[in-house]
Amino acid sequence: MTDSSAIPFGTGSRQRQHLAEIVAAATAAVAPKTLLANRLSILPPGERLLFDGHPFPSTDCPLDLKTVEKIVVVGGGKAAAGLAAGIEQLLGPARLKAHRVKGLVSVPAGCQLPLTQIEVRETRPTGINLPTPAVVDATSEMLAMLSQLGPHDLAIVLLTGGGSALLEAPAAGITLEFVSDITQQLSAQGADITSLNTIRQLLSRVKAGRLAAATTAGRMLALVLSDVIGDPLPMIASGPCLPSTNSLAAITTILNRHDLPEGSRAAVLSLVQTEALELLSPPTAAGRWRTPQGCQVDHLVLGSNATAITAASAAAAHCGYEVVAAITDKSSTPAEEVGYRLADRGLELLATACQLGRPLAMIEGGEATVHVPSDHGRGGRNQQTVLAAAERCAGRAWPAGLLVASFGTDGEDGPTPAAGGVIDQMTAAALLRNRDQLLTALRRCDAYPLLNHCDGLIETGPTGTNVADLRLVLAHPNPTT
Repeated sequence: MTDSSAIPFGTGSRQRQHLAEIVAAATAAVAPKTLLANRLSILPPGERLLFDGHPFPSTDCPLDLKTVEKIVVVGGGKAAAGLAAGIEQLLGPARLKAHRVKGLVSVPAGCQLPLTQIEVRETRPTGINLPTPAVVDATSEMLAMLSQLGPHDLAIVLLTGGGSALLEAPAAGITLEFVSDITQQLSAQGADITSLNTIRQLLSRVKAGRLAAATTAGRMLALVLSDVIGDPLPMIASGPCLPSTNSLAAITTILNRHDLPEGSRAAVLSLVQTEALELLSPPTAAGRWRTPQGCQVDHLVLGSNATAITAASAAAAHCGYEVVAAITDKSSTPAEEVGYRLADRGLELLATACQLGRPLAMIEGGEATVHVPSDHGRGGRNQQTVLAAAERCAGRAWPAGLLVASFGTDGEDGPTPAAGGVIDQMTAAALLRNRDQLLTALRRCDAYPLLNHCDGLIETGPTGTNVADLRLVLAHPNPTT
């Protein structure tokens, strides 16, 4: 959980204190261990798994731990450590011993937790969202664990934001370097998460249902903390437990939309035309399917961006704001356009707040895209968003009482130590003194140095969770009271 009292960006103005409280509440609401404890339980004497008090996955196909012999837990993502801790807490010492529980999860640096049966392994540096040799080694160990299970065993897979880079085993003939190069090329050209993960699925022997297909267990339960807007299960962590539904036409459209080197494009197309899109049996229900080896797979979404929006809205109301909109932006819009829109909406909201004589707020979830130039600087999509919001007001003074912020719930925003950025009257005044410098920073995706210089960064450190980004507009008619 993020402690609002310890957040530097929460010092100073009253609105910044409100911002810190809202950020802390949003991230606490999607803390993985807490989510799991609140939503999953086990009912004796049959040891039936319950989700929100009801048999899961259904009353006609329940998961009774009494019939399970061995349990293996694997997974990856920024919240995987917390979910693993929640699993150990849910099962308790007696069940951990009775079911001979063991496991391994892959997490970024800074997310280590000491557990008794499940190893939490840091496999990539903070701020570098690409697979590493350590990721491949960990994933290979997970595949070996899954392949040793029997028909009366249970595999639990923990899938969270960041899992695409933290669960990886390149397909035959594909190198890890090629996977990273393609990922970076698409990201730099503003590819959204759906396009990015669609291509990632082609390059991997664990994505698009292949992790699940590798197990010999009788049942598999995938516990999901979603960082993809709308919670499409095949896209979260690139869908290691669900088969791909992508067509050749869809993949070709993605490749045509982005200017990849001809060698990279040809390599991807060759995968499409060979064995990469093998036909796996389609899901029979939302998140449910049976693998070629006969494993019954079920998915359970524990939390998502909507969970954080709800908590942020409640925190804003507690701070005295009337929340006029709490929405999800499902579009993959460039960060600059998002920033311009937030600034325009903020000015309208402040005018209304002044007319009504009470504070108003807008909370929005989403994930913007950024087109990164070859001469890029240092920044992230959230910092780029708020820098664009400031630029929108160039030529006029940023009004007192208006605050615009955007941050990643994981505490990361690009290859920087910041989670995002915030613009208020103080920050905007410093930024707008030199508009040419501001425009250059926007063009080069170099927001971090400017925001760092003018106290415009949101820094939380790694939060141990990830449900995409939140954007806030706070409009107060009397910001000093």
